[in-house]
Amino acid sequence: MFAAVALAALAPGVGATGGPLRAEIVTKFGVMAAFYVYGLTLSFAALRGGAMHWRLHLAVQVATFLFFPLLAAAALRLAGPRLPADLALGLVYLCAMPSTISSAVALTGVARGNVPGAVFNATLSSLLGVVLTPLWLHALGGVAGTPGGLERAMLDIARLLLLPMIAGQLCRSFLAEWAARHRPKLQLTDRLLILFLIYATFCDSFERGVWRGQGWALLIGVTLGSAVLFGVSSVVIAWVGRALGFSRADRTALLFCGTQKSLAQGATMSRILLAGHPAAGLVLLPLMIYHALQLVVGGVLAPRWAKAAEPDSS
Repeated sequence: MFAAVALAALAPGVGATGGPLRAEIVTKFGVMAAFYVYGLTLSFAALRGGAMHWRLHLAVQVATFLFFPLLAAAALRLAGPRLPADLALGLVYLCAMPSTISSAVALTGVARGNVPGAVFNATLSSLLGVVLTPLWLHALGGVAGTPGGLERAMLDIARLLLLPMIAGQLCRSFLAEWAARHRPKLQLTDRLLILFLIYATFCDSFERGVWRGQGWALLIGVTLGSAVLFGVSSVVIAWVGRALGFSRADRTALLFCGTQKSLAQGATMSRILLAGHPAAGLVLLPLMIYHALQLVVGGVLAPRWAKAAEPDSS
């Protein structure tokens, strides 16, 4: 991610809107292809296997789309005018994002948690995010998105994300085995697309001079803020899982699905919801830092929880 940002800083005109790479066109078709692959590789049987645990689903979605936005609103009220407007919008953007699909499910599996429940909730979160993320961003950040307004932004997101995912599901009947054989290559393509979206967004920001005068203090402050947000949300969500009497496997799924935020959808939606915003790269920065943080912490915790879940040999 940071290599993509550095590349954008070196030659912003190459990947900026209207530049030689025509990023505004490449990203549109790339996003549609990525979410088609999501739908193609998503097993309906796995969704059905985790669909009945409604208490877990409710807890995850409330954490994702109610607790986090309210946490952002409280942070904005506490910070007041001391927090720059673009970073305030970045905090709202981070907290309004749906959960991840890949990493939340993978980490739940490594930690021996409720994988079917994680698959169902991560997928449901992505679908709900098509509607709820723009609504929260509009309510807390004052962003209507595209020139057509909030409704147009939601329709564009549905067209670029939801319809390709549905098309992928419909094609599973004859392409599922092919997708399973080529899953590593498909995942690599997906990650490269995310990097290109980040690169193009920061090219626009560098081209417009947003980062002039910004130093290391900005990066350190955003990192510390993201760490506090991740820590507070993790502690609260873990406590809620215990208070609700969830099993260890369900608490694991709740924690990973409830605290993680999707950079894939964040980078994708930024091309619509933040279209024309001169500091879109700065707005996206908190989500990038949080994404890296959740992967590092999750990668440390998941194997430890897996060992704790093993039966005592004595």
